[in-house]
Amino acid sequence: MNIFLAMIPAFLWGTTYAVTKYATPDWPPILLGAIRALPAGILLWFIKPSWPKRNQWRGLMVLASVNIALFFSFIFVMAVNLPAAIAGVGMVSVPVVALVYAWLIKGQRPALIQSLCAAVLVILAWCLFDPQYVVLNFLGVAALLGALLTIVVGSTLVKKITIHIHWWTVLTWQLIIGGAILTAAAATQGYFIAPDAYHALGSTFTASQWFVLFWLVVPNTAIAYALYVWLLGRMTVVEFTFGTIANPIAGIICAVLLLGEQYQLWQYMFMTLMIFFSVLPQLLKLTQRWRTAKLT
Repeated sequence: MNIFLAMIPAFLWGTTYAVTKYATPDWPPILLGAIRALPAGILLWFIKPSWPKRNQWRGLMVLASVNIALFFSFIFVMAVNLPAAIAGVGMVSVPVVALVYAWLIKGQRPALIQSLCAAVLVILAWCLFDPQYVVLNFLGVAALLGALLTIVVGSTLVKKITIHIHWWTVLTWQLIIGGAILTAAAATQGYFIAPDAYHALGSTFTASQWFVLFWLVVPNTAIAYALYVWLLGRMTVVEFTFGTIANPIAGIICAVLLLGEQYQLWQYMFMTLMIFFSVLPQLLKLTQRWRTAKLT
């Protein structure tokens, strides 16, 4: 049951790229990150107020900086600079980054099936992202790599910190602190670095922009992150990763429906194969676990 629940936040997150490009393509990514994080954190705090203890602030600051401030910045840079479907499918490369991170940082050598699937993912991504067929922006690709790394590091930090701090406090304050960091960064950018990027925002908002802002704050962040943090305390990262299959599916569907993005049949086939191989190791582990539980 938890795996199906994990598909809900993954699907909601997968809509981020298309809805951003559809309604707010010219908005500064840092501002979009601030708008997404801070109101959602405040909303969750009003639903259930909580205050961290004095010795918990440092851990929450580190988590918020990585899991919210950096990650949201990378996500919206991707949304502005990459095709929505490509951004969604590119995120299924998380297992590759997770394997490399675990190997280099923790000294955990990957299993054979994990290594094979990771190699296949790299090959498929190399073919799918071929500049001859897909127009890619270097900044967008760099943001994709940054987002993949922050997902792995951020999920590890969430798993570790929720052992000592209640999951609701972690959820609420990582959004508030991360949103405050992004708000300060956006204000600095707007006043001193690139004020021209903010001048156009003074005009009247359209109905679609209001809806997208609501979507980013409430379903996409408040609801999705509440499920994400709650589930990480009740299932393994492997099980949760299986639920993320819904992320690229949402990205592809929204890219086609909202933006009219079209790809060749072989490209859709490669996208499907990337999704399949990203969850294959987790699927095999879960199958083996279910069989063992059934026998016992």
